[in-house]
Amino acid sequence: MFTIKHNADGSIERYKARLVAKGYTQTYGIDYEETFAPVAKLNTVRVLLSLAANLDWPLHQFDVKNAFLHGELTEEVYMDIPPSYNTTQTGTVCRLRKALYGLKQSPRAWFGRFTMAMKNNGFKQCNSDHTMFLKHRKGKEISQLQDYLATEFEMKDLGGLKYFLGIEVARSQQGIFLSQRKYVLDLLTDTGMLDCKPADTPIVQNHHLGEYPDQVPTNKERYQRLVGRLIYLSHTRPDIAYAVSVVSQFMHSPSEDHMNAVLRILRYLKSAPGKGLMFSKHGHLNIDGYSDADWAGNVTDRKSTSGYFTFVGGNLVTWRSKKQNVVALSSAEAEFRGMTKGICELLWLRKLLTELGYKPTSTMNLFCDNKAAIAIAQNPVQHDRTKHVEVDRHFIKQKLEAKVFQFPFVKSEDQLTDILTKAISSKAFHNSLD
Repeated sequence: MFTIKHNADGSIERYKARLVAKGYTQTYGIDYEETFAPVAKLNTVRVLLSLAANLDWPLHQFDVKNAFLHGELTEEVYMDIPPSYNTTQTGTVCRLRKALYGLKQSPRAWFGRFTMAMKNNGFKQCNSDHTMFLKHRKGKEISQLQDYLATEFEMKDLGGLKYFLGIEVARSQQGIFLSQRKYVLDLLTDTGMLDCKPADTPIVQNHHLGEYPDQVPTNKERYQRLVGRLIYLSHTRPDIAYAVSVVSQFMHSPSEDHMNAVLRILRYLKSAPGKGLMFSKHGHLNIDGYSDADWAGNVTDRKSTSGYFTFVGGNLVTWRSKKQNVVALSSAEAEFRGMTKGICELLWLRKLLTELGYKPTSTMNLFCDNKAAIAIAQNPVQHDRTKHVEVDRHFIKQKLEAKVFQFPFVKSEDQLTDILTKAISSKAFHNSLD
């Protein structure tokens, strides 16, 4: 396989050629067993960046050359002789002792090898995110780690963090800025929309997108490919999270209306391709969240959409826009279920910071704009109104009594999470972003 690797500015970094195994011919139970490998959470990366901005941490990046080739195989795997490799014997095959790119078990084999190396060097695997390894120690640990890894793998020192996984990182005295500008411009170029007319918001108000009997189908493969690329872009663009969540619901049977909604997102991206996330120094590491829900907003099944934003050290680190699994009988119930999701995220952040050595000392705030939902959370007497959300109610009440959370009321016009639950006006949309 031949590929070209680019830098953040679009220039060519290097040409890459690899021998890739035909993993699609592998049979489960014969050629491979377990293939799952943990993948780094971008949520965790954003939390670390917020800590780095608030605590003035250095950020250093290494690259393992041909990482997957270091994984050791436990299964007995054979492959055909590679092209241009001459042998006089007929019917000869190669037995693989180590992993190759293309094999289904390669990611898992590499992660196992890397985990073993990190643990041997005194690092502890984090329980909140298994792809993060910690070592609490003063001194020149970065250079020591670099020297150790160089004995285990072929390493490349990339210096200060500037560009990873298509995400650009810019650091200044003001803080750390993340964006995917090059990714956006490449996406617009590939779709022929670099010169399109920009849109002010990623989705129109009162869009009524759904599945209808008379809908005109569109190219399914193109639709899925575009939405997939937009999902990855959402890692630094919470402003498109709701719109992407909506169009993702029609991957199985997209229509022309759905495709037009995707193109609308692209037109919005054209208006500001360099937008991203700013991590500034705020002098604290408090955890706060905003939770909201749009009751019965889905025109097809009348399910509600939940959304939350969470902040660590004053910086936005995680967010989610998701249709609820069941139909809510009231707006309070929809908000209540949304609060539960927000609480779970805040609890995870609390656990992560505790493992990092920065256990939160103050009660976490989850801002909500529904007084009925707050009242139900705080008052167990309202039992008849909450039988259908009994598990959520007890979960929330327990955390309230332990003073882990409190639920301050926030006015609807100050509810940041509106942009994650519904299509709102241009003015309200940009006010939330600011």
